[in-house]
Formats: sequence, C-alpha cells, structure tokens
Amino acid sequence: MGAEAMRAATVYRGLLKAVEKHIGKDGGKGHFRDFISQEFRNNSNLSDQEAARRKLKLASDYTYLINSVHHHQELLFSYNIAVDRSDEMRKILKKSAASVGLQLPDVQ
Repeated sequence: MGAEAMRAATVYRGLLKAVEKHIGKDGGKGHFRDFISQEFRNNSNLSDQEAARRKLKLASDYTYLINSVHHHQELLFSYNIAVDRSDEMRKILKKSAASVGLQLPDVQ
C-alpha cells in the first residue's frame, strides 16, 4: 500500500468517525456514511494525482469542519450561551426550596 493509499484510508476513517460521532448513524442518517463510502469508491482509481490530492484535502477539510462545529457547540453550551436556562433555574429553585422544607408547585 502506497503513501497516498494510506493517507486516503486515514482521511476516510477520520471522516467516517467524525460523521458517526457528531452526526450519528441512527434515525435515517446512514445516508451520510453511504455517500462518503460511494465518493471514496468512485474516486479510488483517479489517474490524475493532483485531482486525487484535492479530493483528499476536501474530505480532510470536511472532517475538520464537522469536528470544529461540534466543538464550538460544546463551548457555547458550556458557557450557557444559546441555552434556555429556565429549566435549569427551576431545578435550582426546587432544590433551594426543598432544603428549607418547602415544595414548589409544578407549573408549565
């Protein structure tokens, strides 16, 4: 297996791993994996080495994008940005009330 084939396998595995981890594979999301597999199969016999490198770079960039968007979302949630905190506040208030022997009514 040549260096380019090993690089292609690494990029392929990385992209599939990112899709599985951040997009998922259940609930009809298998078409993402199918598309990736089909694209790699279709381009496995490219004779133009420059075109093959560009396609591998694109796949690598997509992997980076998927991972970065997920990481950005985690940061937003960790800093409580773009999160509806009303449920969290209700839980805190219930705990505080319970600590002094009170029970808050459930309101929706």
